[in-house]
Amino acid sequence: MPAEISVLFFAAARERVKLSREALEVPPGTRVADVLRLLAERHPELAPLLPHLRVALNQEFVDAEAEVPAGAELALIPPVAGGSGGLFRVVDRPLRLEEVVEAVAGEAHGGLVTFSGSVRNQTRGRRVVRLEYEAYPPMAEKKLAEIGAEVAERFGGTRLAIVHRTGTLRPGELAVVIAAAAPHRKEAFLGCEHAIERLKQDVPIWKKEFYEDGEVWVGLGP
Repeated sequence: MPAEISVLFFAAARERVKLSREALEVPPGTRVADVLRLLAERHPELAPLLPHLRVALNQEFVDAEAEVPAGAELALIPPVAGGSGGLFRVVDRPLRLEEVVEAVAGEAHGGLVTFSGSVRNQTRGRRVVRLEYEAYPPMAEKKLAEIGAEVAERFGGTRLAIVHRTGTLRPGELAVVIAAAAPHRKEAFLGCEHAIERLKQDVPIWKKEFYEDGEVWVGLGP
């Protein structure tokens, strides 16, 4: 008997199919590759994008051979835009550096390093008018927390907090704030740097850059 699954579309994929969610009926034993073929048939405009996407099944990255169970939530993840303090949030509001500092600060943590990522006014010689950030919030916050756990394990119990913004941002506005706190400064610096790099790799947050003469989803080219 066919089972129903939900497919989520984000960023460039959402724009191609003009849907954010679609219900599909699939037979038992269906794998991720089968779903992708079905989607390419139903949405030909999506097919050229599929080689650039990753797939998350119930908020975990999987490969093409993973079996898709009944009732699953399958998300198409475009390239992302690029210790645990317990604060890992994706929000649609202005950011404050103080909120991540307060989440990790403590008397036992003498080294505290912060990173604030703001919107630049130009990219590759083109003037940036605005950015639009989009996210898959439940999975994004889960992945941010996983990065926090990685940092704690690798860098001597370093505590980490990350808050990332979504929505429309103008040049100069903060897109992400990160704080890392550790007993010593070296671990705090390393933990903060590791968090920034990992955020760019696996956290499903995307940005679209708008210029005076065009627009582009970062990571997919013009």
